[in-house]
Amino acid sequence: MAGPKQSRQPGDRAFHPELAAARWIPPFSYGPRLARMMRGLRPRAGDPGAGVTAEEIVVSPTVSLRVLRPATAAVDLPALLWIHGGGHLFGAPEQDDGANAALVRELGIVVAAARYRLGAEAPAPASADDCYAALEHLAEHAEELGIDARRIAVGGASAGGGIAAGVVLLAHDRGRIPIACQLLVYPMLDDRTAGRDDLDSLRVRMWTPKSNRLGWATYLGTEPGSDDVPDYAAPARREDLTGLPPAWIGVGTLDLFHDEDVDYARRLERAGVPVELVVVPGAFHGFDQLFAETRVVRDFRRSQADALRRAGLSSAVAG
Repeated sequence: MAGPKQSRQPGDRAFHPELAAARWIPPFSYGPRLARMMRGLRPRAGDPGAGVTAEEIVVSPTVSLRVLRPATAAVDLPALLWIHGGGHLFGAPEQDDGANAALVRELGIVVAAARYRLGAEAPAPASADDCYAALEHLAEHAEELGIDARRIAVGGASAGGGIAAGVVLLAHDRGRIPIACQLLVYPMLDDRTAGRDDLDSLRVRMWTPKSNRLGWATYLGTEPGSDDVPDYAAPARREDLTGLPPAWIGVGTLDLFHDEDVDYARRLERAGVPVELVVVPGAFHGFDQLFAETRVVRDFRRSQADALRRAGLSSAVAG
């Protein structure tokens, strides 16, 4: 089974002018050995910076939360459950401390980044189950955490974006926790993309078709594209998207996930879900992490913050 295909124009294959230095980044792929090494190189927890505090909250033997919040005491704050990326192969909440702390300062919200089992530790949909358990903890302990349970959003990047979409599906199906919005940053949504050989010649960086095949095979424990892949693991498999919360989806034209992300956004829209789709010309996977000081990245991140504001995730303590 093949994933969705979109028509990309010749101009879509050129790097954005502010990202042109990416042409010198070799299009390397992750293999099993390199993935194991990356899992061992976990980032250290650092100082989140002025105006932000950090703490670790244990949810279960397999789940914890790295909680960043405004240093000024406040209650009933909106919260974002954030899910880190890493292709289901590696990653940790601390890798997103900079961007998450910036959201805390700008919006005056709590950002709770989930620590969950990776694909190498447990098969799908274990990551989504772990992150849903983190969501439940935020909702059930909202008062003691100073969180407004009516204003919780779910977001993530790359594999974390795909897991976030899966958590949103779980929340919708179980009907116990309302989600204010879903923030999906170049999300890894569709295992069937791993079966598309027409993408092998695309000028991708940071995440290649070979890496994608390994990531999905590791998480699913079987060949991607199989008929029995659960939609909580690969949300693009969900046929009926009716009733899901508003979505922000952002991706570049040089991202391996461009087609599946655009297709998911269009299907959400057809299902009546409010969607903002941001497609960045000439941007590759993870461009916002490597070129954080560029205007195109600042605009990309500003769009995310604006989407959270529109969903009610802002507080008077911001700024």
